[in-house]
Amino acid sequence: MIAWRYLRAKRAEGGVSVMTWISLIGITLAVFALIATLSVRAGFRAEFVDTILGANAHVTIYAARHETADGRTISSFEDYDAAARDVAALEFVTRAAPMVRGQVMITANSRNAGAEVYGMRADDVRSIPRVGDGADADGDLARYGEGIAIGSGIARELGVGLGDRIRLISPDGVKTAFGTSPRVSAYEVVYIFTAGRYDIDRTRIYMPLDAAQTYFNREGLADELEVMVKHPEAIGTDAQIALMQAAGPYGNVWTWKDSSGGFLRALDIEDNVMFVILSVLVLIAAMNIVSGLIMLVKNKGRDIGILRTMGLTEGSVLRIFFICGAFTGIIGTGLGVLLGCLFAIYIDPIFSLVNYVSGGGVWDPAIRGIYALPAKLQLGDVMSAVGLSLGLSFVVTIFPARRAARMNPVEALRYE
Repeated sequence: MIAWRYLRAKRAEGGVSVMTWISLIGITLAVFALIATLSVRAGFRAEFVDTILGANAHVTIYAARHETADGRTISSFEDYDAAARDVAALEFVTRAAPMVRGQVMITANSRNAGAEVYGMRADDVRSIPRVGDGADADGDLARYGEGIAIGSGIARELGVGLGDRIRLISPDGVKTAFGTSPRVSAYEVVYIFTAGRYDIDRTRIYMPLDAAQTYFNREGLADELEVMVKHPEAIGTDAQIALMQAAGPYGNVWTWKDSSGGFLRALDIEDNVMFVILSVLVLIAAMNIVSGLIMLVKNKGRDIGILRTMGLTEGSVLRIFFICGAFTGIIGTGLGVLLGCLFAIYIDPIFSLVNYVSGGGVWDPAIRGIYALPAKLQLGDVMSAVGLSLGLSFVVTIFPARRAARMNPVEALRYE
């Protein structure tokens, strides 16, 4: 009751000071910044992992260089359908698809660009998340055998649409007496997909497997097996050994973590650094509570002396001023959580407003790899921010509250 009276008292009556209001606003902004940063970090990680796992293979099995029965040296699978069936038979595998892969230069409308061709069967392309059925795409995969599927970034770069024809140029063409001549073939665009990641939409082309085998001189061969598993984040050594054994004596495994682990490790390091920096920000805001509480104790020195002479214990005085300081931390934390959650929920219109005010161009997908600023509100992140803020607020409140409790009532009333 006494603490509540002190909190409600006006400044002229020796109540809550301006420093207390400053500390309240500081804690609110610090908690808001912490929750906003953690939610954006979680959104980045989820978006990166989703696009990596969505349009890319969870595990790629490629063949080591070996000699065939007719004396050729190849780095491809000969009996690729059998290898794919053996890999798909594993309990943790959901799909295994043979694939021919190669790099080409594409040209259309007097424009040129580089691209990577994935030669796959229509059913396998149809089952790829973010590319096949149910993806953000234009066209019909039923016509996949008549042409090729390209990313939306390639379509924009070349200025082509459905039904247009583009030329693919590969340096590994026909071998003649004068050397190897480039192979040039024209294909109709029958499907345009948007995987949601800039580097995929800008560089990837899907071509029927038999057409890719002919184009890249891989008749009867497949370069890789694209494998999808039930739990991609749990791919371990045992699973990799089982995949290599199922693929045959020349199979080697390359997981999505091997190819994109640098992204995830960079995000983890950035998460830890940002959490530490923002924790210091919360600590600085909480330290303002000390200033406000010390001023309150000084203004209430006579009250403390009177209460002590009336029989109030040191513990009771400590609790009075601890409640005053802790209440500031609780209110500031609550407001910060509210603002942080609203920011994470309405990040799209907020960012659109920022982009409009700044004249556009704030977000460049060519640099960040994804098309929008993501945010994912997680209970664990919110609880971490709440625990940190309240913990620091309670700890820093103890020191001025103890000073008030240990005040000598005789000294407090000496000049009264």
